[in-house]
Amino acid sequence: MAASVSSVAVTLSKSLWNKNSLIHNFKRISTTAACLRTHSSSESGGSSVTESTDEFCFVERLIPPTRVPPPPKHTGPAPSGWTPPSETPPSLPYMIRRSRMHNIPVYSDIKHGNQKSTIVRKVEGDIWALNKDVKEHLQQLTGRELPTTVNEVTMSIRIKGQFDTELKEWLLKLGF
Repeated sequence: MAASVSSVAVTLSKSLWNKNSLIHNFKRISTTAACLRTHSSSESGGSSVTESTDEFCFVERLIPPTRVPPPPKHTGPAPSGWTPPSETPPSLPYMIRRSRMHNIPVYSDIKHGNQKSTIVRKVEGDIWALNKDVKEHLQQLTGRELPTTVNEVTMSIRIKGQFDTELKEWLLKLGF
């Protein structure tokens, strides 16, 4: 209640600021705030609030969801290009969890304007085995061994170069 009275007082003071008699306006603001307090409370001392559950269905439509819903069941890629994970995870010593929007967590990064790299995040299990497999796959694609950085604390791998689409396709073929 005090917050609404103070916001009304600030609004009134802004609108009345241009007038010349500031003392008269201050008395008018304090009188208005006192009137708002008396009108908001009931005769018995408590506030009277009427709760209507009939119209709440109209309000519920406007409230955003608190979590991302599970992905819909698709047999193949969706029209947007999104591909669902396989029913059974692959039997590898590592696991890559999907992001909270159900995408494969492979991202491209640019540092200092021209240093391009690719980051694979959300790795669980043997991160060194994934690093070895990623190096082998990218060596088959490019013909050279690319430098990688393994961060065991954040469970991510950084690869020098921009290979996000190739790695996403490869991880989808593996079944992640």
